Amino acid sequence: MQQGKQIVNETITKITDTTSNPAPLGLLGFGMTTVLLNIHNAGFYSLSTMILGMGFAYGGIAQIIAGIMEWKKGNTFGTTAFTSYGLFWISLVALLMLPGTATEKSALATYFFMWGLFTLVMFIGTLRLNKALQVVFGSLTVLFFLLCIRDATGSTVVGTIAGYEGIICGLSAIYAALAQVLNEVYGRVVLPIGPVAPK
Repeated sequence: MQQGKQIVNETITKITDTTSNPAPLGLLGFGMTTVLLNIHNAGFYSLSTMILGMGFAYGGIAQIIAGIMEWKKGNTFGTTAFTSYGLFWISLVALLMLPGTATEKSALATYFFMWGLFTLVMFIGTLRLNKALQVVFGSLTVLFFLLCIRDATGSTVVGTIAGYEGIICGLSAIYAALAQVLNEVYGRVVLPIGPVAPK
């Protein structure tokens, strides 16, 4: 008695991600808003609705959108970073606009300290990504701690230093964003971001 052979047909489905890279949007939202706010911190102009509007719309909403897009791509780091910093900008605008909170320097010092601590841990994550992001997160960590010291001590000198350092931080994020855009458009490395070799 012969046992019949069972024929199994297997179909392999390969899913290709055709969505665009959301990182440049998030980095530009962060970088451009950071530059504008820190030009104020450096003492070039007063805090205005231009900064607050930019912080809410581009720094806040655009980064949250980028974070959601990163979630769709399965990028935990990008989701956490862009969504968190988008909500940071919205919360900062709220703190500056709500009555009675902007004068509580000790509370703001704690606020900036917590964001500095969070950013320091995120910086450790960039050590597996690329050098451009290492500069962004490293300089942002320094910026948050400088702002913490400024508000804890009331030092205008530290505030001015934080402003200039923040401008550098914002410009580094703009560079990282535009490098990714141009590299993708031209299909080659136009602006290097220094990818880290996988271990």
